[in-house]
Amino acid sequence: MKTETNSTARLHVEPSPKRVRTYLGGDLVADTTQARLVWEVPYYPAYYVPSEDVKVVLVPTSKVTQSPSRGDARHYTIKAGGKEAPDAAWQYVDSPIEELRDLIRIDWNAMDGWFEEDEEVFTHPRDPYKRVDVLSTSRHVRVEVDGVVLAESSTAHILFETSLPPRWYIPKVDVQMDLLVPTEKVSHCPYKGQAQYWSVQVGDRVIPDLAWSYRAPFPESIKVAGLVCFYNEAVDLFIDDELQQRPETPFSKQKR
Repeated sequence: MKTETNSTARLHVEPSPKRVRTYLGGDLVADTTQARLVWEVPYYPAYYVPSEDVKVVLVPTSKVTQSPSRGDARHYTIKAGGKEAPDAAWQYVDSPIEELRDLIRIDWNAMDGWFEEDEEVFTHPRDPYKRVDVLSTSRHVRVEVDGVVLAESSTAHILFETSLPPRWYIPKVDVQMDLLVPTEKVSHCPYKGQAQYWSVQVGDRVIPDLAWSYRAPFPESIKVAGLVCFYNEAVDLFIDDELQQRPETPFSKQKR
């Protein structure tokens, strides 16, 4: 289990053993084997890089942001490869957490790419305390909305991901695909890859982005390739004919 580095700040910081690199406009912005993982939010960490491992000149800006745990951050613009990322780097020079003072926080989304060792990482750093397991199951799975069966299968796979409810991935041949309407939404996960979405139409009711699938997931989640999953939070999910309680997650309010 993670423990708090600073009990007052309620922030966890720990070293990462991985080589971490990030690029902008084809130029190397940072290259380090001394990165720190900082849990600014409970769900996943951010990378902080020692200032000596930043490979470009950081241009100071007038922007200052505040954090109750980390203190005041001075912002910098990153210029590299003919591109510019305004206010995309910041430093907590006088942070109450001494370990952060000489580290640079780089905005993940402002960069063109991040690498752990020689593998590109998407969305955010991988959390060393999160695990993904995909298991085949012969349990009978049925998914309904307003009494209409959307999917029914005895050859589903269950994806167990730390801190999230089990997700039931169902072969398309067992899904009523005529009730699913493709949408433009995509999402990215550092453990599973890029997902495509469908809305569900039952009668006159349309539930947006209720189902998703990974066409080409990352190796650790390859077993769910091409399978369809529905948000447990917004459907009636029956396992062996027993109705499951809808979980409470950050997605619950979005899907109501």
